[in-house]
Amino acid sequence: MSSVPPTQRPAAVAAETSTETPSEQRAANASFGELFGEVTKDISVLVRQEIALAKAELSETASKAGKGAGLLGGAGYAGMMAVLFLSIALWWGLGYLVGNAWSGVIVAIIWAIIGAILYSSGRKQLKEVRGAPQTADSIKKIPEALKRNEENR
Repeated sequence: MSSVPPTQRPAAVAAETSTETPSEQRAANASFGELFGEVTKDISVLVRQEIALAKAELSETASKAGKGAGLLGGAGYAGMMAVLFLSIALWWGLGYLVGNAWSGVIVAIIWAIIGAILYSSGRKQLKEVRGAPQTADSIKKIPEALKRNEENR
């Protein structure tokens, strides 16, 4: 059987003696259009699967983030209530020491001082914010980069 040239052998015999993989045999026998169609179909399926995976992951992440944000909001409200009741207790306790009228003023002044300190610290922090200076600088250079230079005129 080896005396018959490979081009004249039957397909079954050629497939048995060939070292080509099924993919290579398919590529040798299929047209470019068929192969390109299969590739585009596979890429389309892959993209759809990746989008579905991303949607599922983002949905799960958003759900967890929502729960976490709700819990942090509840913790903030509980902290605010604790500060409120501690302030009332301080007001009441000071009422015995300095009189009822002045105890409320003292607690209000304490909170005004705390508010002023937080305000000045926050304002200082906001003045230090620079944004994205490197990005702003590179964006300013884009119009200049698009202009033709003297050498290329």
